[in-house]
Amino acid sequence: MKTPERRVGILGGTFDPIHYGHLLAAEQAREQGELDEVWFMPARIPPHKLGKGISSEHHRQRMIELAISDHSAFRMTDVEFRRSGPSYTYDTMQQLIQMHPDIAFSFIVGGDMIQTLRTWYRYKELVKLVPFIGLLRPGSTIDQKAFEHIVHFVTMPAWELSSSLIREKAKAGKSIRYMLPPAVETYIKEHGLYEQPPDS
Repeated sequence: MKTPERRVGILGGTFDPIHYGHLLAAEQAREQGELDEVWFMPARIPPHKLGKGISSEHHRQRMIELAISDHSAFRMTDVEFRRSGPSYTYDTMQQLIQMHPDIAFSFIVGGDMIQTLRTWYRYKELVKLVPFIGLLRPGSTIDQKAFEHIVHFVTMPAWELSSSLIREKAKAGKSIRYMLPPAVETYIKEHGLYEQPPDS
């Protein structure tokens, strides 16, 4: 059996908008998880939910491209955009593995989500399919021993920042400077993404 040529971590999320917290998480996972690359995977949103505070796929994709353009080990995959129906992690990772047999994938999750892993769709098959990288913030109370057989834990600096906070500030006309890359801030302002229901 051929040895995988690259180790790639998948970081999923809505990324509406992508911000420095996402980039910091990806970089810590890349370094501590000894990954060659991290792929940002924006989640597909059902059409009936667009216009309810969620930006369209092309806006979220473009913001990711702008945010990661200066990092040679960061990429974006639109695999979930090209599928219909519910986007279960098991199905997505199975598809990626089939598409890229030369890559050893890992799935990156925040510490708060690790506790819910056992409730995920086809959990037992999923953890056999792909290993997990768990991001631990300072003061985390998660029982690492309970998950150490399926999760490689990496530590994260304290960072209280969220996409929802950025959207709220942008909507109120407040500064979002230093919360995300300048190119993403410029894009948000140019398109008025959070000043009104996102366009398509």
